[in-house]
Amino acid sequence: MPTLVLASASPRRRELLTNAGFVFTVQPAHIVEDPLTDEEPIAYVTRLAREKAEAVYRQLSAGSPEAFVVLGADTTVTLDGHILGKPEDANDAARMLRMLSGRTHRVITGVAVATAKRVEVAAEVTAVRFLTLCEAEIAAYIATGEPLDKAGAYGIQGRAAKWIPRIEGCYFNVVGLPLALVATMLEGVTGL
Repeated sequence: MPTLVLASASPRRRELLTNAGFVFTVQPAHIVEDPLTDEEPIAYVTRLAREKAEAVYRQLSAGSPEAFVVLGADTTVTLDGHILGKPEDANDAARMLRMLSGRTHRVITGVAVATAKRVEVAAEVTAVRFLTLCEAEIAAYIATGEPLDKAGAYGIQGRAAKWIPRIEGCYFNVVGLPLALVATMLEGVTGL
């Protein structure tokens, strides 16, 4: 049975995989995560997921005869065709939260599974509705530090949950890893 390796440093992805019963190791990928000029959001996250999975697969397989399956993922928030990645600072987080306020946006996660034979890539899309936020709510949320390491400047599993009355699609996708999609992909390539 091949070893499953998560090519991510995300504590949320580790927790989701663990809670779903997967046994895996963690080897974060170190790649440039900037979008290409005019790159569409789905193309962006699937490209990054593939690059992460392939980079870690190459690194691990170069020095070992062991069989590996590497899982790469990347999540972004999109609104009006704009990619909202992780905020650069508190001001950028406030800008993003103002954009999301009172609107429905999409969360897209690209997933890639790399094996010795091939790389499978897919994406999951979830629509997320935000309540209208006032400046005081935005400032208080940013002061917690929670939005600073999350795409779109919020975490659905944290304090921002109170502003999200509805989603359409996979909740776990919004957290950072669409588990049903991942399980289907892993089963398809390895039988895990």
